[in-house]
Amino acid sequence: MTCLLAIIYLAFISLGLPDTMLGSAWPEMHLQLAVPVSYAGIISMLIATGTVIASLTSDLLTRRLGTGRVTALSVALTAAALLGFSLAPSFWVLCLIALPYGLGAGAVDVALNNYVAIHFHARHMSWLHCFWGIGATLGPYIMGACLTGGWGWHGGYRTVGLIQLALTACLFLTLPLWRGARAQVNGASVEQTPSPGALALLRLPGVKADLLALFAYQGLEQTIGLWAASFMVMARGISAQQAATWAALFYLGMTLGRLLSGFLTLRFTDQAMVRLGQGVTALGILLTVLPLGHLTLCAGLLCLGLGCAPIYPSLLHETPSNFGIALSQAVMGLLMACAYVGTTLLAPVFGLIAQNVSIRLFPAYLLLMLVIMTASCEVLNRKPKHLF
Repeated sequence: MTCLLAIIYLAFISLGLPDTMLGSAWPEMHLQLAVPVSYAGIISMLIATGTVIASLTSDLLTRRLGTGRVTALSVALTAAALLGFSLAPSFWVLCLIALPYGLGAGAVDVALNNYVAIHFHARHMSWLHCFWGIGATLGPYIMGACLTGGWGWHGGYRTVGLIQLALTACLFLTLPLWRGARAQVNGASVEQTPSPGALALLRLPGVKADLLALFAYQGLEQTIGLWAASFMVMARGISAQQAATWAALFYLGMTLGRLLSGFLTLRFTDQAMVRLGQGVTALGILLTVLPLGHLTLCAGLLCLGLGCAPIYPSLLHETPSNFGIALSQAVMGLLMACAYVGTTLLAPVFGLIAQNVSIRLFPAYLLLMLVIMTASCEVLNRKPKHLF
């Protein structure tokens, strides 16, 4: 299992690599493609659409093919899409490729999260998402190196596409490792148990609360990532260059927090980790409001990252204990589809608020998302754990 876990960690690094590349490459891409800067949102929405579709169909695919094959095929599809990005001659070709890229990324995300939730301890789920953070951090550096080295954004996508291709080969070679660790329910493989429909899943106690919690959490995380720098510039009078640097403190805090959370889960339950994260997030919001200088604001951004760090992995890890192993893959697909919708919708909603009211409402908006998430989590916590 140690070798398989290493493969899973590598897969999550590769999953994070391209997630932050579009933003770092777009200032040059939109000029070369001769499209408005706002068109990045079209590509992002298409990718998000693909991830939602993949999340909703992941249960059916995993039951038919198994987690190992779904992971290998999804990474292969992602690699092909990234190499397609590197060859795209126009914006509309990028749009065509964006959907299959989202399909591949969404399928592997759901499959691996559920697999780790069933087969490994909570610390491994935290470290899994820490490795995603490593990939998300490396992506812009790879793109930046290609841009400064004269290879352009095509070279950046080509480099990451080749990395994904190498991982695809590794995943296919290690497929026998996955077959030896299939989840069992009443002596039968989970893949052999009937798959319930979405409506049946929504009627399960606690599912709606779990969906709302992840929807609000992802809205919170994405809003911070998208608007923190603008809040610092427009509301606190910080230079754009300084704000861009300080905004990275949020992702630094999240990556370090998930590394630390892996050790904390040895002593605390998933529920305790979520509550701890919510408390630190509240402290981070408070520090962004207090007029105590730039150092306090930086501490607030770091606290926001540290607070967000354990929430998402812990909510996902407790899915099998909340709803049972037999249903966990189907529920996980619903949860992550709802999370992707939150990622796609809630940050743009704040953009409208910032444009038409005031960007100074940034901390209040974050607090609203935190309150919704906390209330939903407490409803979920009152649900008896599933015995399996």
